Amino acid sequence: MTFTAPKKSIQFLLNHSVDIGAILDAPAFEDVSRELIGDILQGAADFAENKWAPTNWDGDQNPATLKDDNVYSSPGFKEAYQDFVEAAWLSLATPVDIGGMGLPQVVKAGADEMFYAANMALGLCPMLTSSAAKAIHAHASDELKAKYLPKMVTGEWTGAMCLTEPQAGSDLGPVRTKAVENGDGTYAISGQKIYITWGDHDVADNIIHLVLARLPDAPEGSKGISLFLCPKMFVDDDGNLGERNGFKPIGLEHKLGIHGSPTCTMEFESAKGWLVGEENRGLACMFTMMNEARLFVGVQGVAIGERAYQAALGYAHERVQGKTITGQETIIGHPDIRRNLIDMKTRLLGARAICMATAAAGDLAVHAEDDDVRKAAHIREALLTPLAKSYGSDTGVAVSSVGVQIHGGMGFVEETGAAQHYRDSRIAPIYEGTNGIQAMDLVGRKLRRDGGEGMQALIADLENILALAKKSKLDLSVCIQALTDGIQTVKTATAIMLNADEGDALSGATPYLNLTAQVISGAYIIRAVANGAAAGDELTDNMASLARYHALSVMPQAGSQLEFLRGGQKAVFDFPMAQLVDL
Repeated sequence: MTFTAPKKSIQFLLNHSVDIGAILDAPAFEDVSRELIGDILQGAADFAENKWAPTNWDGDQNPATLKDDNVYSSPGFKEAYQDFVEAAWLSLATPVDIGGMGLPQVVKAGADEMFYAANMALGLCPMLTSSAAKAIHAHASDELKAKYLPKMVTGEWTGAMCLTEPQAGSDLGPVRTKAVENGDGTYAISGQKIYITWGDHDVADNIIHLVLARLPDAPEGSKGISLFLCPKMFVDDDGNLGERNGFKPIGLEHKLGIHGSPTCTMEFESAKGWLVGEENRGLACMFTMMNEARLFVGVQGVAIGERAYQAALGYAHERVQGKTITGQETIIGHPDIRRNLIDMKTRLLGARAICMATAAAGDLAVHAEDDDVRKAAHIREALLTPLAKSYGSDTGVAVSSVGVQIHGGMGFVEETGAAQHYRDSRIAPIYEGTNGIQAMDLVGRKLRRDGGEGMQALIADLENILALAKKSKLDLSVCIQALTDGIQTVKTATAIMLNADEGDALSGATPYLNLTAQVISGAYIIRAVANGAAAGDELTDNMASLARYHALSVMPQAGSQLEFLRGGQKAVFDFPMAQLVDL
């Protein structure tokens, strides 16, 4: 169950698929060099392999436990998390002015993929902390920021977000948790929250919860929700910890996967909280946290898929079964095993490229000097985020499933670890907004709201990549043909979705997301190959081989979904609802 961080693949995409030069030209990164980035990624790889990966299996087999209102983490997790804090990995992309290292987010995406692959359950803790700190930095008062941000930035204190309730999941409008003013600038928070990831634990001394609650006489629905900061332990003006706040975990979920991540039911009983942002504007504040989290859930999908791929590759080199046509003794000599492995590797590479492109757009949206560049990057980041989350997480599930298949019967038993990767991967398409919701967001908000302007700009970039491939000294004829067809598919699909009524558009939202991701992922690999060849990168031939496989196997799948989009909602709703159980 060893793990080798895919730093070469990450570095290649960073150097040749995203425009790292444009990012490093921003004043905020004037002290960041490519050499420094390489050192950071190497350090992350070493840490992931040696510090976190060894704890993964114990976390699955020995889940967190709840005793006397306290959650105790899986064996080795506390020590592994403290190592993470001491190495300052949490603050990679946090701005320097609040105590971070100030590196680009795209570098954090590469490093975090290694951490998630090493131990996805443990990796959720710093992911939520980073996102919570971002929301506090953006929306909280100066007093709250001064008190809580410094130790959240370092990871000494962790963060959690309390959104979901039994009756309020994807739709947060029905939130019932109440907030009542105490008369001293604080609020009494009462209610129950469920599915709170790392809601309680012992790996850090304090946990800063961001809680959605409703003030008296607040408007109904999502427009009447406010956001509150509720620390587990009170903090005095000198930063010392005091008494425990009025909330506690009352249950731990027994889950399909990520066993080492404590998923809590939290009971708030007049817990003291502080308002973050404006009254009744809590959902807007929380989306600052959720949007970042959605990108990194996509990264998680790629990460767990990578871990599953490596396990399958290792097993294929060891397992002897049948006579192979290639002369190898082990099953890696069987064509179907080899096909499955290259398919896994290629799909992961494409999903990784989308995640890194999303992170890179986020860097330019914040740090580019030119206003027009920032605006265009912001639109691109918003457009790519649902693709990164959905395609990354769906790819993780698909690849992990194939990993079980390659293991054969041994994949269906626990001792190989293949089953754990499959189980762990399955949560990523669900949390931080299900992938169906991501598709609705892509079509409803990101595509149709601006009349397709953002997508047309992305299509123009795909055409630029096509032109780049045609100029390459490599033989990319297979890729050129597939991308030519793929661009036309995206154009046709986009026109269909822009002209469809709401029912047809929403019925086709997921197929539309998938087909665009299949084409975009291939294009981003092709761009990396063409740029890598121009730069004389010695790994370009290997990357070109994967690009050709993607062009033959993945990108052509996009066109098969056009007829479904043309059919609209009739294909979905034509069958009588009353007869869904049978004919």
